[in-house]
Amino acid sequence: MALGFLKKDGEDSEDNEMIEDEFVELDAEVSEREKKVVVRAETLKEFDDVENVQEHLRNEHIVWVNIKPLKNRDMSKLKRAVKRLKKTVKAVDGDVAGVDEDWVVVTPSYAKIERTSEKINGE
Repeated sequence: MALGFLKKDGEDSEDNEMIEDEFVELDAEVSEREKKVVVRAETLKEFDDVENVQEHLRNEHIVWVNIKPLKNRDMSKLKRAVKRLKKTVKAVDGDVAGVDEDWVVVTPSYAKIERTSEKINGE
């Protein structure tokens, strides 16, 4: 069967109609890259707050975690919470880094934390 666009105008209009009838319109889907990245800020006040951070990480959100309240309250619970976060990060093939004494950032697999300070544009 010859395609209608190869024929001169007026020839075999039935073929042209058949091609148009076979055309199916599809809804445009948003690709993974076109989605906006979600960055969350969470605070660990209690050990149980780590579950909320884990859930955000499993949902592929980048999470900044303020650990100061739990650090001031109970250092052993903070260590347990950070250990638990590290296991979740490993399970989702993500990344984790301490930003300063009071903040930790955790990322899912699509994001990498750059640990060296490079100058932009040679500045």
